[in-house]
Amino acid sequence: MLRNFREIYLYRGLLLSLVQRELKARYRGSVLGFLWTFLNPTMHMMVYALLFSVYMRQQLPNYTYFMFVGLLPWIWFSSSVGMGASCISDRRDLMTKVWFPAQVLPATVVATNLCNFVLSLPLLVGMGLLYGQWPSWHVVFFPLVVLIQLGFTLALVYIISALNVTFRDLQHIINNLLTMWFFVTPILYPTTTIPEPFRNLMVLGNPMAIIVTSYQSIFYEKRIPDMAPLVLLLCMSLLLMWAASELFERRREEFAESI
Repeated sequence: MLRNFREIYLYRGLLLSLVQRELKARYRGSVLGFLWTFLNPTMHMMVYALLFSVYMRQQLPNYTYFMFVGLLPWIWFSSSVGMGASCISDRRDLMTKVWFPAQVLPATVVATNLCNFVLSLPLLVGMGLLYGQWPSWHVVFFPLVVLIQLGFTLALVYIISALNVTFRDLQHIINNLLTMWFFVTPILYPTTTIPEPFRNLMVLGNPMAIIVTSYQSIFYEKRIPDMAPLVLLLCMSLLLMWAASELFERRREEFAESI
């Protein structure tokens, strides 16, 4: 695992260059350009707000803001995993070079979507002010939650991208699993609506539920997030990163041939 991070650090210039290129290419030829960074999550929010505020009313104060707090980190996670699944198998042009650091490609996908997430934060703060939700001192815990989500997402993308080189059906399976994962994560509803017998299982057994509820605690509930689940997830992410690094290292020599 340390070797993997060391190589990413050594090739940090390449990583930064690829992230910049990806951000520029994503909206190249678009009239609105980087405004889509704000428009995409806003449109998602409007659809779900219409559904759950008008047609299926949620009895929750400032529901749209509550939902948006959980939606932004989910978009970062789902976009990274969905795009990351094929980030190696689709880059034959790079992987067939004499020597190219393959571990940079999954990191590029996660870092690019992290940039979009960070760029969307002013929209989150602005919406909070619109609903009278002023940021409190609890935002000091925000970087910790972001770091834990980054570690978990990066480990998962490394595993999926390495396996997808051989098992190409995996990227299609992942996209369907992400849809199911979205609805079992408390983004559109508070955890209090989950039946008591299943609440602990659906929250503690779901890494993204831990992350989303932590953001909700910071921005919506104005309290310190539950630290025990976060520490547990941090330990799990480190273990997952170790397993991902081992798997990636063993399969890296096969990437060019399999692609």
